[in-house]
This record gives sequence, structure tokens and C-alpha cells, in this order.
Amino acid sequence: MDYERILLALKAMADPKRMKIIDLLSYSDMCACDVLKHFDFTQPTLSHHMKVLEKAGIVSVSKQKQWHHYTLREDFVEEFMDSMTHLFSDCTENIETNAKRKNQTNKETSIK
Repeated sequence: MDYERILLALKAMADPKRMKIIDLLSYSDMCACDVLKHFDFTQPTLSHHMKVLEKAGIVSVSKQKQWHHYTLREDFVEEFMDSMTHLFSDCTENIETNAKRKNQTNKETSIK
């Protein structure tokens, strides 16, 4: 697991506006003009947010005529989801084990 890359992505996503941009792009690719319709800030501010997301490897950008088009990178999504699953997999197993123990204890207590 590449902890530095994950940290960079988490830092990039740790802003509500960037989180919303990721959410919007999860539905489809969008040009900057369409992304801007969802926010109350200027094009330079959007450009800043997009550069952060691009640097983190979360989005890719292509220029078509005068507009930038943004895409959520599928490889990032797959790697990030796999990393989060791996990171929390032992935790999930511990939660399930503890829940089973608690249920068993509750059953034993109610029998007495």
C-alpha cells in the first residue's frame, strides 16, 4: 500500500468543495463551465481546486477548444477503494468477532 499516495489523495479530498466536485464527476465527465454552475465561486477558484485534485491523481483534464474537461480517474477510484478495503479489513473482522462475542454473552446472561 502506498501510504504517501493515499495521504495526498485524502488531503485533496479533505475539502467540502472538492468532495462535491468528485461527487459530480462520479456521474459523468464535465467541462469547467458545467462544474461552475454547482458552486458560488469564480473560475480561478475552480481552477485551484481542480489542480489540487489533478496533482493527487484523482482527476484528469483535457482541453477541448477553450474549455477544460474533467474526468474522475477510474484507476484512482479502483486503487483508492482497494486501499481503504485493505486498510480497514482487519478492523471489520474485529468488529464482527466482537459482535459475536457480545451476542454470545447476552445469550448466556439471559439464560441464567
